[in-house]
Amino acid sequence: MRHRKHIIGVIHLLPLPGTPRAIYTFQEVVERAVRDAQALKSGGVQMAIVENFGDAPFVRDSVEPHIVSMMTVIAVEIRALGIELGINVLRNDARSALAIAAAVGAKLVRINVHTGAAWTDQGLIQGDAYQTLLYKKRLAVDIAIAADVMVKHATPAGTRSLLDAAKDTLYRGNVDHIILTGTATGSTVDIEDLKQLRERLPVASIWIGSGLSLDNVCQAMAFADGGIVGTYFHEDGDLHKPVDANRVRALIDVLDPNRLNQE
Repeated sequence: MRHRKHIIGVIHLLPLPGTPRAIYTFQEVVERAVRDAQALKSGGVQMAIVENFGDAPFVRDSVEPHIVSMMTVIAVEIRALGIELGINVLRNDARSALAIAAAVGAKLVRINVHTGAAWTDQGLIQGDAYQTLLYKKRLAVDIAIAADVMVKHATPAGTRSLLDAAKDTLYRGNVDHIILTGTATGSTVDIEDLKQLRERLPVASIWIGSGLSLDNVCQAMAFADGGIVGTYFHEDGDLHKPVDANRVRALIDVLDPNRLNQE
């Protein structure tokens, strides 16, 4: 019997005040985030990851305190709509993500580099699983960690293979879900890589983190437990435009287990 696959939306925040590309008031950022969350919920998504996507170019280490404060306020507004939340503080601020998640009752955090290291446009980012897990234990025991394996917009530093990186993230990094992406935002995941991970890690929770669309979601999700959908859910697949509830609903409907069982 087939079960509905878990689809997670993304709320790409506009540039927050005090960041290099900021042109909006904080209230405008909040209003856009709430509208996108409403569209996701209307389309059938039950969980969304809030991330400071518009703040690029991102800082390599900890974000400034006002980013944490603003993301917390936004997350509270979205939680009031009845949608479950994940938090991702870009580029790799796991402690701030956990702090926000604990404060607002979010279910998970996404960490781009949890174990190992990666060369990125911010320079070398090194995972700090020990400190992240220690902080989680102190602060937010029930919050799940979803961590990228060979994260997009990056080149792995010293990793032997995708499978090795996935095993390290799962078993040494002690995460709940591993995320496989394409090479960039909106890029399609390599299906052969996904199949390899599913075959070698049959009981692991594997999520797809980029490139899902109405055209490929059924094929790709055959090998995954969940999918994080960002770009496709926006009007015309354009991240600069708001989330389109009709696009959300179309993708959610195609994964309906009753419909799949009839095909």
